[in-house]
Amino acid sequence: MHDHNASPVNPIPPVVLILFAVMAVAELAFSLGARGLAGGPGAIGWRVAMIERFAFSGEILEWMVQTRQAPLQHVVRILSYPFVNGAFTATLFACVMLLALGKMVAETMGQARTLAVFAGASIGGALIYTAAGASAPLYGGFTPVYGLIGAFTYLLWVRLGRMGEAQIRAFSLIGVLLGLQLVFGLLFGSSPHWVAEVGGFVTGFALTVALVPGGAARILARIRR
Repeated sequence: MHDHNASPVNPIPPVVLILFAVMAVAELAFSLGARGLAGGPGAIGWRVAMIERFAFSGEILEWMVQTRQAPLQHVVRILSYPFVNGAFTATLFACVMLLALGKMVAETMGQARTLAVFAGASIGGALIYTAAGASAPLYGGFTPVYGLIGAFTYLLWVRLGRMGEAQIRAFSLIGVLLGLQLVFGLLFGSSPHWVAEVGGFVTGFALTVALVPGGAARILARIRR
């Protein structure tokens, strides 16, 4: 029997909504400021100022390691950079993917594990980005979103295995996205940020294996076969 009191929209887990809200509110402020609708003349440079303040920098990380200093204003960069995007369109795509993937992952893994994947992918992607020798500041929400893609890929991989279907299909989404990145890179030039995004995917996949009960055992069994 149809429930007439049911919500017409599938509810999105609160943790995903909070992450979305932080990213969206920041973009709203940047966009309004750039159009002179908020903050006065100085607001035009809000986006650039916030990128300088909150973007992750491999050089700053290396300085902290060498000097054994860890000022809070620099430590937070490894978790704050996903919430500052370089353009409205980047924020739009990141937010849409965050809502869609975050909802699917959170409904399967729970909100705490989803937040752990988001934060872990942000950290892992940034560290891999630095280890690869990239020096440009890292910012934007795609690195942790790719971490959620990694989580979704593992969950789909498990589901396909239970259904007796080809598990390689679980990697279709990341394959398509990397293919599109390659095409756009060839046409318009590529950004080194893709290194962090791939790192985020790998970190998100690995964290999901560790966080889901029996995940490591499934991987080991697959390797042995």
